[in-house]
Amino acid sequence: MSSPHDFDFFHGDWQVRNRRRTDFLDPDSGWEEFPATSRCWPLFDGAANLDEIDMPHLSAKGATLRLFDRETEQWSLNWASSVSGTLFPPVLGRFEGERGEFHGDDTYDGKDVRVRFVWSGVSATSARWEQAFSVDDGRTWLTNWTMEFTRA
Repeated sequence: MSSPHDFDFFHGDWQVRNRRRTDFLDPDSGWEEFPATSRCWPLFDGAANLDEIDMPHLSAKGATLRLFDRETEQWSLNWASSVSGTLFPPVLGRFEGERGEFHGDDTYDGKDVRVRFVWSGVSATSARWEQAFSVDDGRTWLTNWTMEFTRA
């Protein structure tokens, strides 16, 4: 069962190894890898948090606001990019055991996509995040970005 403390592990400073496809919708596209740094702060006694990731390779920063809805026992993950200055549509979901899975709808390159974020491998010193897109309403998924977090 999900709780307001699911993301407590993430508070603090992290080194991040990014690996992402050069084209998020092309399964044959290449991958690029680059480092980043991230810092996360708790809000609302743990039922929310805010992180900022600095990705010099992309000349960009990103921020995620995570909010726990006590009524539905779900999290909303809300991503914003310094490049566009926009807040992307949220992904919603929860942790079941050691794995958190979150889904939402967005557009990419003019196409409607279903978005999936997965948090796994969570410990006090490491975690893994991955993003996948589906163009067939979730029947198939293409992982297009992974982040390996290690405690700074």
